Amino acid sequence: MNVHSLQQPRGETRASARRDAAHFIGGAFTQGTTGKSWENFSPVDGTLIGRVPEGGRAEVDAAVTAARAALNGPWGRMTVTQRTDLLGAVADEINRRFDEFLEAECLDTGKPASLASHIDIPRGAANFKMFTDVVKTIGTECFETPTPDGTGALNYALRRPRGVIGVISPWNLPLLLMTWKVGPALALGNTVVVKPSEETPLTATLLGEVMNTVGIPAGVYNVVHGLGPDSAGEFLTQHPGVNGITFTGETRTGEAIMRQAAHGIRPVSFELGGKNAALVFADADLDKAIEGTMRSVFANCGQVCLGTERVYVERPIFETFVARLKAGAESLRYGRPEDPATGIGPLISKEHQGKVLSYYAKAVTEGATVVTGGGVPELPADLSGGSWVQPTIWVGAKDDAAIIREEIFGPCCHIRPFDTEEEAIRLANDTPYGLAAAVWTENLSRAHRVASKMDVGICWVNSWFLRDLRTAFGGAKASGIGREGGVHSLEFYTEITNVCVKL
Repeated sequence: MNVHSLQQPRGETRASARRDAAHFIGGAFTQGTTGKSWENFSPVDGTLIGRVPEGGRAEVDAAVTAARAALNGPWGRMTVTQRTDLLGAVADEINRRFDEFLEAECLDTGKPASLASHIDIPRGAANFKMFTDVVKTIGTECFETPTPDGTGALNYALRRPRGVIGVISPWNLPLLLMTWKVGPALALGNTVVVKPSEETPLTATLLGEVMNTVGIPAGVYNVVHGLGPDSAGEFLTQHPGVNGITFTGETRTGEAIMRQAAHGIRPVSFELGGKNAALVFADADLDKAIEGTMRSVFANCGQVCLGTERVYVERPIFETFVARLKAGAESLRYGRPEDPATGIGPLISKEHQGKVLSYYAKAVTEGATVVTGGGVPELPADLSGGSWVQPTIWVGAKDDAAIIREEIFGPCCHIRPFDTEEEAIRLANDTPYGLAAAVWTENLSRAHRVASKMDVGICWVNSWFLRDLRTAFGGAKASGIGREGGVHSLEFYTEITNVCVKL
């Protein structure tokens, strides 16, 4: 497999061209030695995209060895300016090859190109630029320390790369969330071994071509494809040469990775599951609240860790809100990613479709009323093999129902009325998760008051998914460990040495 493995073979149309993935280890593409692979199918129509090699212990070891060599070699000897200039070039090259990354991302995920071109690809590139600015401008600390003899001492801090970082990235925003980790890790002088989701291998592979094009030294960025248990994911988290592990995904997988990281006392940074709430007060701008909640529930077919699955609406506007959100959900158009009229794409896989549909069925058996959706849409024959579900809204479920307590990760929400501010806060916080919340109100005092009482890592007021990359990002409770973004990423991706100099 050469570096052009993702490009269109001669004589084939773009619709029929296969996109086989490859490991990227030590600056070279390889199919590895296991002889194992799996087929990558389109979530849009079930057709074959290509094959993906499954890495084993040998591939992980080779990648970690290459990463260690780069850390102790040319990458480790570069100045901050040299390193950040190269990473700026990575961002520029992603943008130059924007259409290739967009096509690869849409092939893997099935999401509308209108969404991926606005968020996934530009943000994936921006993650490299932003963290180079942080690294070049943020200093450390220095203290003058008195001593008994009166001469004093200086205490100052040195920030060092942590080492080889294992990056396990998810399938819902594959490029964006992978570079959200790779960007700061590399800017701070680390090297990485990436294990992308088995559902979305293409953009991680394509990024290897970019690294070679701009001159990133071999071994700085490595990709090993594979599954979780008894495959590349588990072997990467077990490897003693990995100095830190960062993961975005479901809480249960995070618990398993934590157990592996305990061997060798290696630090972890996790962004995990959520069961996020939106609180809509009667004084909210209803147009803005409907528009924002539509996005937070249905964007990316509900496959957004920050998405809303519980909506609490003050009783005077409850019926109106339900009716308007229903109308919005029913207006979403199914279609192929390249169709600009497409308003919602498929779920990532048949397996995930089965999971979401099981909650659709459970909602009814537990007594919820289906406002709209609740099944599989009727589609043209050319889309019938895809992983489609209907945008779904429920009301009337009990507070202990599965659709209220458990993360579904699909295009669905339950709407419940509330009567007081205190009740809304209690309901929103009544979850083991603590990732995100949204508060909709035109009352400035209430906005600050309620936001400060949300047990979450990020709370939006009159907006959703509005992100400043300099701010802290992560989850509370079962939604994660640590924070990333801006200076907060420095804490995980570096070690601090205090130097004490007696004067």
